[in-house]
Amino acid sequence: MKIRNIAIIAHVDHGKTTLVDQMLRQAGVFRANQQVAERIMDSNPLERERGITILAKNTSVRWGDTKINIVDTPGHADFGGEVERILRMVDGFLLLVDAAEGPMPQTRFVAGKALALGLKPIVLVNKIDRPDAEPMRVHDEVLELLMDLEAMPEQFNCPFLYTSSRLGTATLELDEPGTTLTPLFDTILGTIPPPKATESGPFQMLISTLDYSSYLGRIGIGRIERGQVHVGDTVALLPIGEPGPVGDGAFEQAKIVKLFAFEGLERAELETAAAGEIVAVAGLAGVEIGKTVTAPDHLDRLAGIAVEEPTISVDMLVNNSPLAGREGKFVTGRQLRERLYRELERNVALRVEDTDTPYAFTVSGRGELHLGILMETMRREGYEFQVSRPRIIPREGPNGERLEPYEELMIDCPEGYVGVVMEKLGPRRATMLDMKNPGLGMVRMRFKIPARGLLGYRSEFLTDTRGTGIIHHRFFEYDLWAGPLSGRNRGVMVADREGAVVAFALFNLQERGTMFVQPGDAVYEGMIIAEHVRPGDMDVNATKEKKLTNMRTTASDEMIILEPPRQMTLELALEYIEDDELIEVTPSSLRLRKRLLGASDRRKLARSEKRALSEE
Repeated sequence: MKIRNIAIIAHVDHGKTTLVDQMLRQAGVFRANQQVAERIMDSNPLERERGITILAKNTSVRWGDTKINIVDTPGHADFGGEVERILRMVDGFLLLVDAAEGPMPQTRFVAGKALALGLKPIVLVNKIDRPDAEPMRVHDEVLELLMDLEAMPEQFNCPFLYTSSRLGTATLELDEPGTTLTPLFDTILGTIPPPKATESGPFQMLISTLDYSSYLGRIGIGRIERGQVHVGDTVALLPIGEPGPVGDGAFEQAKIVKLFAFEGLERAELETAAAGEIVAVAGLAGVEIGKTVTAPDHLDRLAGIAVEEPTISVDMLVNNSPLAGREGKFVTGRQLRERLYRELERNVALRVEDTDTPYAFTVSGRGELHLGILMETMRREGYEFQVSRPRIIPREGPNGERLEPYEELMIDCPEGYVGVVMEKLGPRRATMLDMKNPGLGMVRMRFKIPARGLLGYRSEFLTDTRGTGIIHHRFFEYDLWAGPLSGRNRGVMVADREGAVVAFALFNLQERGTMFVQPGDAVYEGMIIAEHVRPGDMDVNATKEKKLTNMRTTASDEMIILEPPRQMTLELALEYIEDDELIEVTPSSLRLRKRLLGASDRRKLARSEKRALSEE
């Protein structure tokens, strides 16, 4: 059987999951009358809600006598850990670029990884049916991108196709509109080489990703690099280390209980599989990403998977607020620790460390979205916990200098808002790299900005551009420490007692700030209920009721009209809070609170900090 292994790479929302849908349809994976949901590969509920791919997934189609294994990759740099592993399973990739937006930061990030591994690209200029599509401009921008990423000559001279993933069409020439995806399938067979695998010789395979089954336990997924494997074979599981023959070191032995291949969206059970095929193997209890599975009489290790280090960390603490334990099922430190360490089994870009106290853990990841998705998943599983403000992870340079992570920030906004964007990014130590004005009323700006400077900027940006701007960023490099940055320029209103929020109290407070709560919500002392219009925090009573009297006047019975409260998502809350604040995350609520709940405790701390500063 002929095999081709490909990955699909694209920026968030450029249409790759929709294209996989159409490839499955046109290759006959679905029955004629089968009811199929849109974006079938986005199986995780969080992926469906947000319209982004978070987890890499495998599928396959058959075209003629060739099986094409397809891996759908995440488009966001925060999930780069997913991308780095699965690229080891494939021999080529489809680079999907929006015909209007062109190559974006995340495209550059993932394409750079794939080109560095020597994979063969096929470029798809997608969404050519958009009214603002400019396929020829995007064609040139992709060639510039390949030059920037130092593509080899055979990678640079790759085929270009013009596609519409919504309509399921592809064409090699813009003058000849496509009707099906047949040109795409033919180009894949003609361009992507067969797997570089040797069918003869002892069995060898690298584990690139993991799955879990409550029936079979941990399942290792990867591409067989050499030889054949059969159900019932005894194999050796080699620890991660230098590639090459392994001496007399310790290794685990295991028996292959089940063997699966990917057929369409299903897993087909096999008795035997040969080199070049992407398979899932069950029965290896100690399997981990990056480990090599080999024949026990030929211990030869493959190069492991290098995953970039995390750049941002948060503290996750046991919930100790007055409302703790009312909504969640899992609330203890032991349960929180078990869940975080279980996440490490498949989330290779994540780091979890114990702290001095058993009630707090330091969790490090690639970015706010990476950590936010983990928290949202845990919250839906019934966990209750608290989260601190994100901190960047500094490094030490070769000469002992302090380095911090910088992000590449790309902003698309109408011409009229360029001034306000530049004004806000200046104090955040952003440096402009380039600026383009294609003449359609939208300006594209590219900045280099410290990761600290981006915390809290997204919500300000959406307000400043009236929701018309688009913002994307990705990790750029480690560079010299940028110096101190100013924090949030507004204070907050803090509840001074426990109780239920009353409309009468909010009506009197709303002219002083933007509310985060609504009548009937439970509050406690130290909980943040609103953003103040001025700098400095203010203690308020949100449970104050109107005094009843038997005197009736026209003024005393005014209609109470309240503005709707600001809805806080987990990512917005992570950007919003300061160092002395926490987010209380429960399955049904998100609350902001001060670390020290008592007003007198906060005043004492402020006085001691002031005294310490004056003594310096």
